[in-house]
Order: sequence, then structure tokens, then C-alpha cells
Amino acid sequence: MTIMNQRYDPLFTPWKIGNCKIKNRIVMTSMGGTNLLGWMENNHFDKAGAEFILQVAKNNCGLVLPGCQPIYNPMFGQWLHRNDRMYEDLKAWMPEFHKTGAKLFVQLTAGFGRSFTISKMMETLYTNKVLRFLSKPVMDLDKITASASPSPNRWSDKVPSREMTKQEIQQFIDSFALSARKLKDAGVDGVEIHAVHEGYLLDQFTLKYVNKRTDEYGGSLENRYRFAAEIVKAIKKLCGNDFPVSLRYSVVSKTKDFRKGALPGEDYIEVGRDMEESKLAVKFLQEAGYDMLNCDNGTYDAWYWAHPPIYMPENCNLDDVIEIRKYCDIPVVCAGRMDPKVAADAIKDGKIDAAGFARPFLADNQWVTKLMENREEEIRPCILCHNGCFNMCHYKGVPNDQELSDSLHLARCAVNAETMQTNKHYIRKTDAPKKVHIIGGGIGGMEAARVLKLRGHEPIIHEQSDRLGGTFIAASAEFYKGKLRDLLKWYIRQMEDLGIEIRYNDKISDLSQFEGSPVIVATGAKARKLSIPGFEKTIEACDFLNGTPVGRSVAVIGGGLTGSEIAYELALQGKEVSIIEMQDDLIKQTGVCLANSSYLREWFELHKVPVYLNTSLKEVKDGCIICDRQGEEISIPCDSVISSVGYVPAPLSEASGNIHLVGDCKKVGNLRTVIWQAYETAMKI
Repeated sequence: MTIMNQRYDPLFTPWKIGNCKIKNRIVMTSMGGTNLLGWMENNHFDKAGAEFILQVAKNNCGLVLPGCQPIYNPMFGQWLHRNDRMYEDLKAWMPEFHKTGAKLFVQLTAGFGRSFTISKMMETLYTNKVLRFLSKPVMDLDKITASASPSPNRWSDKVPSREMTKQEIQQFIDSFALSARKLKDAGVDGVEIHAVHEGYLLDQFTLKYVNKRTDEYGGSLENRYRFAAEIVKAIKKLCGNDFPVSLRYSVVSKTKDFRKGALPGEDYIEVGRDMEESKLAVKFLQEAGYDMLNCDNGTYDAWYWAHPPIYMPENCNLDDVIEIRKYCDIPVVCAGRMDPKVAADAIKDGKIDAAGFARPFLADNQWVTKLMENREEEIRPCILCHNGCFNMCHYKGVPNDQELSDSLHLARCAVNAETMQTNKHYIRKTDAPKKVHIIGGGIGGMEAARVLKLRGHEPIIHEQSDRLGGTFIAASAEFYKGKLRDLLKWYIRQMEDLGIEIRYNDKISDLSQFEGSPVIVATGAKARKLSIPGFEKTIEACDFLNGTPVGRSVAVIGGGLTGSEIAYELALQGKEVSIIEMQDDLIKQTGVCLANSSYLREWFELHKVPVYLNTSLKEVKDGCIICDRQGEEISIPCDSVISSVGYVPAPLSEASGNIHLVGDCKKVGNLRTVIWQAYETAMKI
């Protein structure tokens, strides 16, 4: 075993939460879908969640927090403390977990309030009085979405939140205590209360722009934080002072208004919790009995702070967490795009007590072990895309636009098909090894080759260029996309380590030469072209990303994710950029998480980037473009025009017999569809 980089040493020192000793400073923070007691289903001991949690613990994580458990289940209206059987199953499993040396805190949540994710189906259930009544036993939206005060839902204007009654508040407090006691009796090391954080229900009580109550749960700081304080007091009364209780806590709300966040560096007026209030709040919460603060920033209105997309800076919450650490005497954890080296430095200097990581465990649940063994180049990186783990999508005119299967199965991973899917995605050795020809050395081709090789086949990649990566080279080109470039490096290293044969500069146009052998076609897609005058003057998006120069002012045709990211890159370079989009909103596509899309939309608004919605391109001229904006012809001056109007599949042939299509050459999708499809295809051969 090689020696770990000494800079990481502070991460691997012991610490305490109350009297609970943790072996190292790495915390896996909760993610919906990694639950031990079920998620959006009948409560039960979840074997899939338990297996994921166990693998994380076996791979040297110090403190593990499974996905949050609603005290009141949004589906079927169950109270978490009432299912004795699942606690018995959990108790039987805990000794196996504790063999790893890790500690387990279960996160308990009061729920979502106005942040509850509303779908079109839920809008229908709520707005139809008959359906609302009939659906109550399964999904009582009136109760689930109740908040501190009447307020608009984050996702939908059709399902507003009413004010919670004091009787309902007390029900929640009682259930927190009863559930915590059952978890303690099952052998769990502690609980975390979710949350005065991210604009969830408990946080909505603390935030002045949501909480307009005039009773003992509104008004003063003490009243607004009373709900959270009474929960920890009730738990301590029932479980004893030695049973540790952590609080998930957002230091600063970073929020300007309902559905409006504040971007990094923005000068704004805080409507939620500012730093001055936070300094007082952490003292109050510590005195109430909390033993740790698990910190980040933001609300659902400023969602990119708690779920940072790739546009957010690394360690985006660290400065605020370091500041708040000065005002309390309990351990403080910082989460949010944390770089392990920076985290180690902050711990060494006593600025924070531990570092929280979430999505990196989905991409590679062995990453801590690999870090310890100085095998960093083997860590499969999270690329912060949210395509698999949290692709709750929102744009003008819809609530959450997401497949039901995605809503019910969170915490999967775009770059790792096996995460939380080992029931169908697992390496099964072949009994009949074959030579398999793969046409195209992009991500899809490399993933297929990787899985085939692990199964015992002999894959050969035929790549028409002199390098691997395909269109992902362009997709990872923007300067802020270092994590995507890391993923490309990881794949190329996998090809080397597995000894996979690559035939470069080998353009295949006829598949008949491989007759008798399985063939995987992974040739990707080609750019769509518009039949308008002057379109040949445009620069295709991938060509720009691969280095084709542009002028000072640039018009980007197409405001989907690719076009918006190109416009963002150009604006960061100091170019004068305009976005032309036919739809009534930017990034009007499924699969792009609101945390990602809202950042870009709000960034363009803040930086006054011209965005032309409901606008179609009519002609490209030298020095300008002519567009139709709802019947009005407009001219937009520009030196260069970038076309990002989509792609169409470009397969060499149809799928048949031994010929398999994967990725965009079959159907244009995203990285998740490419990787999962390549994995599944390689498993069928």
C-alpha cells in the first residue's frame, strides 16, 4: 500500500460529538434515496439503502448519515415511530455496520412545507376537490405542504401552503422524540434533525419572509426557532443527554425573495437568515441542546447553495461556516462542493471540525479508501450534474417535470450505473468470451468496453480520431468544467489499466467486416441544421468548444443547457453575448435539475445578458442576425453566431442481431442515458 498524501492527515484524526467518538473527520451527509427506513413508500427496513450505507462505512467514512426520514411520511401518511418491525430489523443489522468502526446518525425531518416538490399529477389532485378528498389517505397535500404561514409553493402556484396548527406542531415534536428513542434502542449512534436548513419546514419557521405568525412560534428569534428547540429538548428528555443530536443548518439563506436566490458575490438584501441573526441563532440552538451543526447555505429559493452545480465555486459555503464556528462551542461540519485538501487545511487550523460530502459517494463509494491509499487517480469523480441523483426539473409553465421513476428512486448516479441499482446493474462474468468491436471511443464506447472487459470479453475500440473522448471533449471544454475533464481522464485510465485495445484513426463505414462478432455502435449524434438563409455562416457549438474563435459580440442560437452554458462561458470571457430561444424559458428540458438551471437563469438576469425568448432565427447576415419575436422582425448585431439547436442520432446502421446501438446514436439524451445504456448493452452480450 502506498502512503497517503500527508496533507490529508487532518481528515483522519478522531473527534467527538458529545460523548460519541468518531474515527475520522469525513461525514457522508444525507441524500434522498439512501434511506434505511424507506423513501416515499411504506416505511420498512430498506435493504438496498442498507447495502449502500454499509459499503460507504466499509470504505472508511467516519460518520454516515443515511437519507432523511420524514417523521410524517408524505406517502400514506404514516408516523415514523409506529412501525416496530423495521426498528427490530435495523437493530439486527447494526452490529454488522459497527464492525466497520464507523458511526451512524439517522436524519429525521419534519418535512418540506412550501418546498414540497409538486408534480403535474399533484396539481390535478389538489385542484380537483373530489380527487383531493379521495387521495388524502395516500397523499394529503394539504397536510404535507403546510408551513409556518400561508405561502406560495416553490414549484407551483396551484398548491399553496396553509398555516400549521399548534396541535400539528406538537404531533411532530412528539414523533421526533419517539422515533429517536426507537433508533437509540436499535443501536443507532445519534440522530440529526432536518432541518433549520435549505428552506425546509423547520427552516420556514425560522425565516421572517415565510413566518408571519403572531403566536409563540412567530415574531422574535426565540419564537421562530422554538419548533427546532422543542424538538431537541423532547429528544433529550426521552433519550438522555448523552444521546447526540445534530442539526442540519444553513448559516445564511442567500435569498432575495420567494423563488429568487442570491448568487455568489451578489450585493443583495437578505430576506431570510443573515450572518448577524445566524450568530445569535447558533448560540440559541446550542443552548437548546444540539450537539453539532452540519452546515451549508441556501434555501429552495436559492437551491444552488445547498446543491451546488458545476458553476458554483468549490468550497462555496466554507467562509460562512468558518465564521459561524466562532460563535458556538459545539462541532461544526461544512458541506458543499468541498475539496478534501481545502477541508483538511481548515480542520488542521481549527476552523471547522469535519467535512461533509454527499454526491462523491454516489459516483464512487470507495473514494475515501482510494484517497487513503494514494490512489486518487482511480476515484470516479462526481461531475455535479444532478442527472441521476436529483434531477428535479423546473421551468416556466410546469411544476416539477420529472419521470415518476426518478421521483421515487433518488440517489442514483449518472456516471455510475451501479449506484443504488445493484439489483439490475452488476458485473456478471460471461461463460462465452467474445471479441466485441466498438465503433466510437466516446464515453459510451469506453463504458461499454470497460464493462465488457470486466465480464471477460475482449473489446476493441475503433476510434476515427487520434484521441478518446468523442463529443465529451467539447462538452468538458469550458474552463469551469474541470470535474468533467477529470471524468474523461478516469475513463482513459480505465482503458489503460484494463488493457483494452484501441485502434486510433480507424474510421469504420462498413460493419460487414465484423460479421459473426458482436458490434456496439457508439458514434454519437450530428448537429441539427436549420434551413434558413445564411445558416452556413454559423459556428456549430462543438466546433466553438473545440477551439473555433469568435468575435467580440456573439449570438447563441438555442437556449437549452448546451447553449446556455456556452453563453455563460462567453460572458465570463468578457464577450457581449445574446441568447435566442424559441421557447418561453431557458433550459426548457427535462433532466436538468432546478439547482443547475436556476443558477444560469438568475446569472444571466443579474449580469444583464440579453435573452430573447419566444424568438426564432430567420436569417444570418454578416454583422447581424434577423429574428422573429412573436411576429415582430428584429435585427440583433453580432460578430459571430453559434448554433446550438440540438442534435440528431448518427448511427452507422440500424440495430439488428449482433449490432447494438448505444448513446446518442440511438436516441439523443444526456450523459446518464449514455452511460447507463452502454452498461446495460455490455451486460447483454
